[in-house]
Amino acid sequence: MRNCLATQWQVSMADVGVVILAGGLARRMQGQDKGLIVLGAKPMVQWTLEVVQQFSADIVINANRNHGAYQAHGVPVINDLHDGHLGPLAGLYAAMQTLHNDYIFMCPCDSPFVQAALPVKLIDALDDNAEIAVAHDGERLQPVFSVVSRSLSKSLDEFLRSGERKIDKWYGMHKMLAVDCSDYTASFRNINTEEERLAAELEMTDDD
Repeated sequence: MRNCLATQWQVSMADVGVVILAGGLARRMQGQDKGLIVLGAKPMVQWTLEVVQQFSADIVINANRNHGAYQAHGVPVINDLHDGHLGPLAGLYAAMQTLHNDYIFMCPCDSPFVQAALPVKLIDALDDNAEIAVAHDGERLQPVFSVVSRSLSKSLDEFLRSGERKIDKWYGMHKMLAVDCSDYTASFRNINTEEERLAAELEMTDDD
């Protein structure tokens, strides 16, 4: 793992698009569409969207249902292109076919506390030896918070078509950089249950 240090090799922010992952089945939320669940008076996907709009104009939401509700947020909505609800990598692949940026920042819709500095740090950490920059929280990787080169599209398609879906396994096949993001651990907090949603609501009320 390395810290983000400036190098002569630099990825421009204009080179980076964003996919917000909202294609899951949300079993722990009784199948509710998590991105559309209201937290602090707005859908969770909107919290994430407002953050990533600070550094990119090229954003898509990956969702496999409720397209109309997601489209109301003003960005394109895309389905998985592989059958079977294969998880984050399927959403990333779909974004690779839609966005034309050299790199794609991937993040989930159910992490409404993501900080704008997190993707910037991942982007700044990329160098000519890295195809993927993944957030590390100081204890473990946070693989759904990553910046991935779109040049890996063919590899990802082949991986998914082979029946694989494990994100860590695919990352391990490429030049992956683990980036120290321990200063941004709040970003990795997600809302998986109604109890977690209520706790977050209470904290927001206490902060007002």
